[in-house]
Amino acid sequence: MVFELLEQRLAELKTPRVLIVGDVMLDRYVAGEVSRISPEAPIPVLAASSSEEKLGGAGNVAFNLRSMDAEVELVGVIGDDGWGRQLRDILSEAGIGAEGLVVDAGRPTSLKTRMVSGVQQMLRVDWEDASALSGDAQAAVLERAKSQVAACDAVVLSDYGKGVLTSDVLRAVIDAARASGTPVLVDPKGSDFAKYRGATLITPNRKEAEEALGRKLPDLAAVAAGAEELIGVSELDCAIITLGAEGIYYRTKDGRDGREATRARAVFDVTGAGDTVVAQLALYLAAGYDLGVAVALANHAAGVVVARLGTNGVTRKELQAKLRETAPDTGKVLAGDEVEHLVAAWRREGKRVVFTNGCFDILHTGHVNYLRFARSHGDVLLVGVNDDASVKRLKGPERPVNCVGDRMEVLAAMEMVDAVCAFGDDTPATLIERVTPDVLVKGEDWADKGVVGREWVEKHGGQVVLAPLVAGRSTTNILERAKGSSPKPE
Repeated sequence: MVFELLEQRLAELKTPRVLIVGDVMLDRYVAGEVSRISPEAPIPVLAASSSEEKLGGAGNVAFNLRSMDAEVELVGVIGDDGWGRQLRDILSEAGIGAEGLVVDAGRPTSLKTRMVSGVQQMLRVDWEDASALSGDAQAAVLERAKSQVAACDAVVLSDYGKGVLTSDVLRAVIDAARASGTPVLVDPKGSDFAKYRGATLITPNRKEAEEALGRKLPDLAAVAAGAEELIGVSELDCAIITLGAEGIYYRTKDGRDGREATRARAVFDVTGAGDTVVAQLALYLAAGYDLGVAVALANHAAGVVVARLGTNGVTRKELQAKLRETAPDTGKVLAGDEVEHLVAAWRREGKRVVFTNGCFDILHTGHVNYLRFARSHGDVLLVGVNDDASVKRLKGPERPVNCVGDRMEVLAAMEMVDAVCAFGDDTPATLIERVTPDVLVKGEDWADKGVVGREWVEKHGGQVVLAPLVAGRSTTNILERAKGSSPKPE
């Protein structure tokens, strides 16, 4: 998908209203270190140091949508217990209304507790009642869901098999959505996808699709045939199958299909990735976007969340930064607060950020070696470039030879450069403070002049590295030779 189109669609996105109906749960993460085996049994002992509660299931879908500034209505069931009250508080903090939650005193609020050491889950403990909803509780869910459908731009059915999405609830919500012309998306569960008959689309992962079809989907051809069969079984407009490291495949009932390759550089935790995909798709279909655009944007968003631990949402700024990070070379050129957002995204992925700066007026082998040296000291390299006015002040009225836009575009095309931004001051001090790099690189000719930003970087735990220079290579010498003059001594 063309980067410029995705960026444009993201910029044009308004604030659609989305209804989520499904299994709401609380996700608890207990983190600590494992350094010994229990003397009571051959099991690791987790020395817990912290715990955190997050929205899970349909609640995580709602959180993903709110993170993207959508208006959200959530319908589900909680128990009359402390976990349910805590879940309400988290919804309130996230700006998600809890009016659609039905309290069923006969069942507990679903709670999933994950024991984590580092980025590794050691154990999961579930408290839940997954029996099918019935009686007054089901009637209340039906009433609240049906009353919201017509006022929303899209509906998500988040099925975790915990009993809320009974056949009666599914049928009522899907029929109401179809009657009002509202797209209805299903994150499915179980082997019977016929119960979702009439939905707009479903979003199973490969394993879920295989379970529903009763056969393996070992390659893309099998995935395509499987998607076509699911469309027929459930009378869908389209089927989307998430393929993990192979990306996302989609197919429509008229035979149009495509696959978006994975966008994750590192995968720490796939928990909640399916929630992110269905939430993102709902957002873009609610806005009336083409399916291919919706899948491409959802795939980029999923690439952000799997690089983090636990369930997470993605903001519009974070998604914009992800698009720029994975864009063609010109997409590496940053402006405004894109610098902070991209650096923040790098840090969430555990990247070691290197910064350097200069005029880079006429690139030569000295620059190439210098930038390659800088990049070798970390995971990503951000280059600050003096704008045209500051170059004139520093180098004289005949400089720069190339305008700042051209200089940044050439730098962005270099494989060792991950991002480029301009600055207008005579020194990069302000930009360095905005970035706070892990490593600040300057040429060894700055050893006696004092490296700008050294105090700030070292104060924040970073280091300053001086790069060796290639003798006889400089922009000034190149220009002198072009004029027919003898190059100046180094």
